[in-house]
Amino acid sequence: MAQEFSRTERVRHQLQREIAMILQREIKDPRVSMVTVSDVEVSRDLAYAKVFVTFFQDDPEQTKQALKVLNEASGFIRSLLGKRIKARIVPQLRFQHDASLNEGIRMGKLVAEARERDKKSSENSGDD
Repeated sequence: MAQEFSRTERVRHQLQREIAMILQREIKDPRVSMVTVSDVEVSRDLAYAKVFVTFFQDDPEQTKQALKVLNEASGFIRSLLGKRIKARIVPQLRFQHDASLNEGIRMGKLVAEARERDKKSSENSGDD
């Protein structure tokens, strides 16, 4: 049985794909490099969209600058979206940083360190 999706879900998925392609191929600004669209939230009336992006850089200042560039280029990105998707309304875009990837990497490192400490402490207690 086919799963039904609401219109906002279909638009959300299409926006995510298209914005990712636009950021990869059309945005030439060097401050916006290595960016991934992790999620898109669309308002019920499809007039607004929050685009969550992840940058593969750890510098908060560079991330802040890249977000500023993306938000300033949102009109240009929106116009490109209008040419690519078949919709009466192309939502206004607002870019936000999604720190979940960096947080996941940080948590993974913490778990690995804790496991290593546990392993060393169990080896040391076994030597007694």
